[in-house]
Amino acid sequence: MSVLVYTESENGTFKKTAFEVASYAKGIADMMGTTVTAISINGGDAGALGTYGVDKVLNVNDSNLDAFNAAAYAKAIAQAAKAEASEVIVVSQTADAKYVAPLLATQLEAGYASNVVALPESAAPFKVKRTAFTNKAFNQTEISTATKIVGLGKNAYGLKENSGAAAAEDFTPSFDDADFGVKVQSVDKASDKVSIADAEIVVSAGRGLKGPENWGMIEEMADILGAATACSKPVSDLGWRPHGEHVGQTGKPVASNLYIAIGISGAIQHLAGINSSKVKVVINSDPEAPFFKAADYGIVGDAFEVVPELNEKLKAFKAANS
Repeated sequence: MSVLVYTESENGTFKKTAFEVASYAKGIADMMGTTVTAISINGGDAGALGTYGVDKVLNVNDSNLDAFNAAAYAKAIAQAAKAEASEVIVVSQTADAKYVAPLLATQLEAGYASNVVALPESAAPFKVKRTAFTNKAFNQTEISTATKIVGLGKNAYGLKENSGAAAAEDFTPSFDDADFGVKVQSVDKASDKVSIADAEIVVSAGRGLKGPENWGMIEEMADILGAATACSKPVSDLGWRPHGEHVGQTGKPVASNLYIAIGISGAIQHLAGINSSKVKVVINSDPEAPFFKAADYGIVGDAFEVVPELNEKLKAFKAANS
């Protein structure tokens, strides 16, 4: 009756979200007096998961699953859940996991709670705290089905190391042709960049930068901080930056530990998409910009003066502490 956790990976390496959901699953397992089993699809070293509380890893090695396929992935996880008699399954809130979880819930007739931000209040009844109304409020949701799926919000629980080792064993799910009805022809990925999905820090800019030729100082700040670059919707619509960098309610949601907004006024759709970020900093020349009401820290000033000076200070600080 292990707690099952779906651990995501890329190019044979576990993502940070895999360690966070493993840490969370360990917390639930301790409450229930049981163990944690992870399912890894073409993933990395099982020992890395053991560091975060996983007792056993089911390794699925199948070249047909090299490219993400929601139907096949959901079927594999469902079969693992049945094999382990898992009553609780933990997934992340990445784009892939959000696609898989409803399919998994249907196959297992399970209740699914998304955007969970804390351990359950109790195992019976099973109640979890979730964000609601685009992260403007919280609610307590009880999952009463026999099988329960928990979608853990990004950076909601953090990484918690445990002294232990994970035993690895091969797991071979069964598929049929219908599971591969969707074929991936090609995948284009940005290289040498921190992805928005995995970033602890995001540096974002808007129309206040006046043109794409001024993005050098934004990329410099991102390089100094080891951050991802992002932009507002108008910027991507104008073609100044790739659409993959558009964050907000209609773009990519952001739940970083630090979100720096430069030259972004703070439209409600943008704020809704980044509201889960823990600390928000805004740099804007307009003191009445809506973003200042949502920000934890703000600088009123011209970005073309503030950002280069801030970059120099950050470089000096980094050099002094390296």
